[in-house]
Amino acid sequence: MAIDIGQAVSADAARGPASQDTGVLELEVVQLRKESDRVLSVVLADPGRRLLPAWTPGAHIDLWLPEQTRQYSLCGDPAERREYRVAVLREETSRGGSSYVHDALRPGELVEVGGPRNNFPLVETAEYLFVAGGIGITPLLPMMAAAGEDWRLLYGGRTRASMAFADRLAADSRVQICPQDTHGILDLAAALGKPRPGLAVYCCGPEPLIAAMEAACAQWPAGTLHVERFSAAAIDTSGDEAFDVVAQRSGTRLTVPAGESALDVLEAAGIDVPNACRDGICGSCETRVLSGLPEHRDTFTDSTVTDRVMPCVSRALTPELVLDV
Repeated sequence: MAIDIGQAVSADAARGPASQDTGVLELEVVQLRKESDRVLSVVLADPGRRLLPAWTPGAHIDLWLPEQTRQYSLCGDPAERREYRVAVLREETSRGGSSYVHDALRPGELVEVGGPRNNFPLVETAEYLFVAGGIGITPLLPMMAAAGEDWRLLYGGRTRASMAFADRLAADSRVQICPQDTHGILDLAAALGKPRPGLAVYCCGPEPLIAAMEAACAQWPAGTLHVERFSAAAIDTSGDEAFDVVAQRSGTRLTVPAGESALDVLEAAGIDVPNACRDGICGSCETRVLSGLPEHRDTFTDSTVTDRVMPCVSRALTPELVLDV
């Protein structure tokens, strides 16, 4: 049963971009639609129907919900500049974000939105394999539309009824839909085939699927696999040591103890760093490094990157980090 409430976004709406002076947009909920038994899609638009900031496949936005900030992948059409579409899974152990969207959010309400940001960009290559687990299908939808002809999708979920957008996707012969209750776990080895250059693998889903895909691609050429996690991977913090962080703009030097994050220490000193997830998965707190070597612990920054850091989770490989804050 579809919930399709609210007004459509008009193609004749007022022209001009929505304001993003503060980095946060105030957008109106214009449509809610039930996409599976536990997934609700949400369409957001500027109240004046102005153009929204552009985005590319793989991007996400932050929804600033009451006492919660949550990140959701954009799953609509990047060419449609007057709306953002996300899909929200009702989590079995919701901390308030998904239950609020499903039970309280309604068309006509205004929501603060951060982004869009893209930590999961689509690379250009000859062939693509997309692998989705459950709600992990969302960032892959615009990727498939942009990938040309040579792509395949392996899509798993608990049951067919739980898999958002499955009916629409099933009409494409390049799509293999595998509910676990009827097909078992995904056969990643069969989907991959033999290691070869020119294939990009994009995987999004729960941690067991990500771990299985990382193991399956271990012998493939470097850079083959691209993943996006729902949450940060577990980190061994037993060997953490204190380091200093220098806020260059104010000339303030602070010590980051082993059990605290640089973001927490900076905020306690009154130094503002924009942030949303505080788990190293969204990129909202990205800060320029002026000197020192960061130890990256977010889910997407390569270890060779030295000019930026996510202070919500990352630490230092040198006694101090000088940050552009």
